[in-house]
Amino acid sequence: MILKKFVYKNVDSTNDLAIKIIRNSENKSGIVIANNQKKGRGRYGKKWISLKGNIFVSIFFNYGKNNIPLKKMTYINCFLVKKLLSFYYKKRISIKHPNDLLINKKKISGILQEIIKKDKTKYMIVGIGINLINNPKITNYPTTNLREISNKKINKEEIILKLKKIYENFITKPDLHATSKIL
Repeated sequence: MILKKFVYKNVDSTNDLAIKIIRNSENKSGIVIANNQKKGRGRYGKKWISLKGNIFVSIFFNYGKNNIPLKKMTYINCFLVKKLLSFYYKKRISIKHPNDLLINKKKISGILQEIIKKDKTKYMIVGIGINLINNPKITNYPTTNLREISNKKINKEEIILKLKKIYENFITKPDLHATSKIL
């Protein structure tokens, strides 16, 4: 399955935009990519701090076709983003329950998972924020960014393309056996 790309300079929230695309079009899957996000969201309405140069994407797809419990999907989404980060950072990347990725006990990524229904079909929306070249300063919650910990030049478009391919492969053929071993 190919995820259709929806690319924007400025959005309020990539998840909110994915919801609008699902509700107002015939697109069954896609990836919403934004250079700037003004009102990024985290769990329970918390704000996701969207600093310039970082990754803000939402991936959406038909969730009704698989029988993966929602709680397990949370872990799978963390695993898929962890897989992406492991291309750039070879040491330990940990998952902080339920939806944060940490390197050296510092947050590098957060995931917001939502489900909506349209015409009796369930769609999953996976909002992914990755601190690519900047990281917010949050009291009592250390953060980091990929450029800082990898000491490598970061190509945002390349990273988004890899993330898109990781999700296309998973959506086409969910490898539950492989993910369950890791999770």
